[in-house]
Amino acid sequence: MEAAAAPAVRGLRAGCQRLCYGAGSERKWSLQSKQTSFRFYSTGMTLDNINKPAIDRIIRVDHAGEYGANRIYAGQMAVLGRTTVGPVIQQMWDQEKDHLKKFNELIVTFRVRPTILLPFWNVAGFALGAGTALLGKEGAMACTVAVEDSISEHYNNQIRTLMEEDPEKYKELLQIIKKFRDDELEHHDVGLDHGAELAPAYLLLKTAIQIGCKAAIFLSERI
Repeated sequence: MEAAAAPAVRGLRAGCQRLCYGAGSERKWSLQSKQTSFRFYSTGMTLDNINKPAIDRIIRVDHAGEYGANRIYAGQMAVLGRTTVGPVIQQMWDQEKDHLKKFNELIVTFRVRPTILLPFWNVAGFALGAGTALLGKEGAMACTVAVEDSISEHYNNQIRTLMEEDPEKYKELLQIIKKFRDDELEHHDVGLDHGAELAPAYLLLKTAIQIGCKAAIFLSERI
């Protein structure tokens, strides 16, 4: 049974790697995994002295979240890219691209398996972005407010976890998460400034999206 399932598992893993890193990434992943240790900047944090299960969950879910956010903004730009709000969405998307680039690096550095749900988040994120953008500028901004509010709260929870464990050891990782948290809060405020609360059924839409975000966070941490 296990021998028969192995090719399917390898195929799914290869698909996730292509989504994360692009073509040819399997070789890079393999070479990285052969390293016996690493040192994370100046704190002396290595694979041998970190809480690996906790760091795995943090990096896996954050990578998935930033990947999903990129797909949401891609969907919004597909609908609203040529409107007056297009440059605003593009600016936020550019920051999310930087976030994803960093987590693409961290997921290799810490040897974290990406969530197997990346193909689903690929489609679902784009559909959410495009679907809310079809409601107009206000719908897209309502989506931004809902998602960024959920993500910033999630980042705050991770900051508390790392601070309680060892703030000095995880100093650089904390700096990254705090910076990205602040960016998400800025996006949240941009959404409000551009009429998010004027979207049709704003509170209902926001609540529904945030329920979906919580489910995505729960699943992406674990599988």
